[in-house]
Amino acid sequence: MAPEVKGTVAGCIAISTTTVAVITTKSERQRIYPCFEHQTLADLLDAGAISWKYYTPGRGSISTAPNAIQHICVPSAPSGGQCTGTDWTNDVVISSKQVLTDISNCKLAAVSWVIPSGQNSDHPQTTTGGGPAWVASIVNAIGNNAKCKNGEVYWDNTAILITWDDWGGWYDHEPPTILAQPQGDYQYGFRVPLMVVSAYTSAAYVDNNRYDFGSILRFIEQNFGIQQGALNFADARTTTNLTGFFNLNLPPRVFTTISAPLDATYFLNDPTPPSDPDDD
Repeated sequence: MAPEVKGTVAGCIAISTTTVAVITTKSERQRIYPCFEHQTLADLLDAGAISWKYYTPGRGSISTAPNAIQHICVPSAPSGGQCTGTDWTNDVVISSKQVLTDISNCKLAAVSWVIPSGQNSDHPQTTTGGGPAWVASIVNAIGNNAKCKNGEVYWDNTAILITWDDWGGWYDHEPPTILAQPQGDYQYGFRVPLMVVSAYTSAAYVDNNRYDFGSILRFIEQNFGIQQGALNFADARTTTNLTGFFNLNLPPRVFTTISAPLDATYFLNDPTPPSDPDDD
């Protein structure tokens, strides 16, 4: 979905004139206010007492998904207000770089979403080229984190899934797969990369099977004992859950620090105001 006016605040705190285009399985393209009400993965995690955090650079960004869910945001006004919900207050962190602090302080939630700033997003025109180093700083923080007081070693039990929200407009020689009905106009787009990093994923391993964003949902559900496919649509239609990337019969491999021109210290002390990672 995309705001009608670029740069406007999105979600349930958007001004009343903001609309998004909705594509349904019946090929409808109606425009509606960008506040929705449906079950989310966060709800399933809450029901299972599984902790989660959503790290994001801004409250009103279209990349801040929780702001578009009525019962998570709980807006203070019909439009143009602020999110006030308990989940929002407790689990949405308006600072992407705080994930680095939480890792070093052994406060990492069981499931975390980390959204980069525009400067580190790899989006053309907004990126400053810091994206790879930003990702490396998070991976290195997990891989090099000392044992926590409770004995937990993040590298030994953390799966890091790195992906992009779209293909960036760059050339792809592989045409998207066209899905049969009842998918309607909501089809797969061009491919985006998926990188899996963990102590149980072999270095340089390549899996040529087709995965989609529903595969990530399925992996989280499988990992935490949640019914797979419970969230419908992308979750329900996918047939994969990423478990082929992990060999849990092997001992955790030793972490090797990733070399990057910028490290966690740089990102933690960067005074540049974070920009929105995307506007459409």
